[in-house]
Amino acid sequence: MPYNMPATRVLMNNLRQVMAEDGDTRSRLDHVVRLIATTMVADVCSIYVREADGALLLIATEGLRPEAVNKTRLTENEGLVGFVARTAEPIAIEDAPRHPAFSYRPETGEDPFHAFLGVPILRTGGVTGVLVVQNQTERTYGEEEIDTLQTISMVLAEIVHTLNEAPSPQSAPDRRMRGAGGGNLKGRVFCEGLGFGRAVLHDPVVPPAKFFAADQVQEAERLNQGLVDLRAAIDRMMLIDGAALGEDPRDVMETYRLLAYDTSWAEKLHEGIRAGLSAEASVDRARREHRAKLQHARDPYLRERLHDLEDLDNRLLRVLGGEEGKLLITGDESVLVARRLGPAELLEYAKAGLKGLLMEEAAASSHAAIVARALGIPAIGGIEGLTTRIEQGDYIIVDAEEGSVHIRPDDVVYDAYRSRVALRSERQAEYAKLKGLPARTLDGTDVSLMLNAGLDLDLDMLEQAGADGVGLFRTEFQFLVSESLPRLEDQISLYKRVLDRAAGRPVVFRTLDLGGDKVLPALSQLREENPALGWRSIRFALDHKGLFRRQLRALVRASGERPLTVMFPMVTIPEEYRAAKALLMEEIAWSAKKTGKQPSRLEVGVMLETPALGFAMQDLGPEVDFLSVGTNDLLQFFFAADRMTPSVSERYDLVDPAALRYLKMVAEICKAHKIRLSVCGEATASPPVALCFAALGYTSLSMAASAIGPVKQALRKVDLNAFRKGLFERMDKPNGSFRNQVLALAAEHGIDTADS
Repeated sequence: MPYNMPATRVLMNNLRQVMAEDGDTRSRLDHVVRLIATTMVADVCSIYVREADGALLLIATEGLRPEAVNKTRLTENEGLVGFVARTAEPIAIEDAPRHPAFSYRPETGEDPFHAFLGVPILRTGGVTGVLVVQNQTERTYGEEEIDTLQTISMVLAEIVHTLNEAPSPQSAPDRRMRGAGGGNLKGRVFCEGLGFGRAVLHDPVVPPAKFFAADQVQEAERLNQGLVDLRAAIDRMMLIDGAALGEDPRDVMETYRLLAYDTSWAEKLHEGIRAGLSAEASVDRARREHRAKLQHARDPYLRERLHDLEDLDNRLLRVLGGEEGKLLITGDESVLVARRLGPAELLEYAKAGLKGLLMEEAAASSHAAIVARALGIPAIGGIEGLTTRIEQGDYIIVDAEEGSVHIRPDDVVYDAYRSRVALRSERQAEYAKLKGLPARTLDGTDVSLMLNAGLDLDLDMLEQAGADGVGLFRTEFQFLVSESLPRLEDQISLYKRVLDRAAGRPVVFRTLDLGGDKVLPALSQLREENPALGWRSIRFALDHKGLFRRQLRALVRASGERPLTVMFPMVTIPEEYRAAKALLMEEIAWSAKKTGKQPSRLEVGVMLETPALGFAMQDLGPEVDFLSVGTNDLLQFFFAADRMTPSVSERYDLVDPAALRYLKMVAEICKAHKIRLSVCGEATASPPVALCFAALGYTSLSMAASAIGPVKQALRKVDLNAFRKGLFERMDKPNGSFRNQVLALAAEHGIDTADS
């Protein structure tokens, strides 16, 4: 009997009633399989749920033997059901027993059934089960039947999830309460600290009550209006300064725009509405499918397109949700959970107060991690399976010292967490006592401890941390958090506020460091095979002189007649530095002519991020006032290890004899040319590493505010000459783990190395 769309709507209406029913989840599933089998004229309808070990358990059936329920299990690589779960794709077969993946289970009594249709049950990007229909006759299921079963599987995902997560009789009634036993996850620490609170999911959530369309015509109109609003927003992003940004980025953004206007995407969404889904549920179904495909995609271009499609799904869900689609954080006991996150979004959340940040995909969110450090939010990234394990409202401990996440912790874990928070508070009290004291070693060496900043609110920490100034102000954040390019006046205003709030302390402005993992929202993601080695930083700036000169003009205008210190990032050869400095000098001359004002003192420096620059410093000589080591990029280029690739990012250590010898050589070249030495990378947050830099002659160290206290305490305890002697001896004759040798040396000098 042919299957038609009116029958689909009847089935969806019946499912709506089942979803609204109270009572036992398993009885509801039994009701569902009977409904599906009857409406689709199928001899069998079965539901398999994925267990913790990946096996697929038969939990409900109409047509197979009832005694097989809760007994028949298939591994994730076994049978047609396992094939569907593994590929996250539907499969329709005319004669299942002839298929090479078929696995016969006699206890089910499925001998006479030939036609097979299976679809994955998807939730938060993962396969949580499989929905199957079978017929005795050999037949081919049509596209409409496949589409309908996929739609039903989305509704089933919520029922199956309820079954999986239902509390046992011994558990507390609220599965999200502390002590309900949610397990632990591991990730990479992005910002140290400890946090506790309820989970707030970044991705838009479609409540089960909104799955079904009460009025299909109205839902179709809502979807059409949502698409119009979404496309209008993207069109506005296209209205950028083409001369300043160039044609290539516009081509990338145009590709993203074309996806938003793709009629096949819109038609797929309308199919869901015709099947009885609401506009939100139809978009959510598309999002789940895109996520499932993304997990199995290996081609970089395909993965990029799927990321773009998922982003469009999320944007459209927020447009449809209106005010309801905006997740508001209430109180100050929240932990943000996200697959990916942009800096503007994090700033928006942070205004409401956050106790922690968890991210699943580290590589696409590195600038969000930098913002988290600037805000002092304990943050962990690269957590596999994060969004499939945590639910809205779960109690979470963010242990961003060990890189652990505790979901619904028990009393023992919670008490241990409270003890560690108390210990951190005691340490902070000790560091606070040092605030007004210099970072002077026992043998009289003064070290400047500066603040890394990039946001207005970072400057609140200048006084609190007792910083000597701002050793790195990341100017690109103003660009990253805006949908369009900041105007000249906006840039001048920001730089003036920074200088005003520094109140005479030195401020080092790093010019735009865009590209790689930090792209303008208006440009979407630039597609490069190796973005870290590509069109970024000073390369990007020099190729967009209009954009670059506008920033330099803003810096000169903001300084007025005050001192100005400017630093160029990722310089590789002397010509890049000279070209950038020439543009700066032109802007100073222009300002002097137009306003009669110019900086009372000018310092121009360069960041050491590429190994080649270290060998070129003797050619630059007196042209450079200071050099500042950017440890993150230098480390990845020195060891040829991408810092965003988990399998290699932790493999190499800056505290390595070869790396330290290189830094020692650079220091000697710079001293010969009277070039001031500093470090502005994240590595200086560790006291033993800070001591190594100070011993090598880098006596201006810039770091996060939270690191200034521990580093100052370490410096005030050490005889730097004695430490230097011990360090050089170990560099000449390394033995075993060099970091452990340095930690042992620091311990000999009374330095606490527990967190290093």
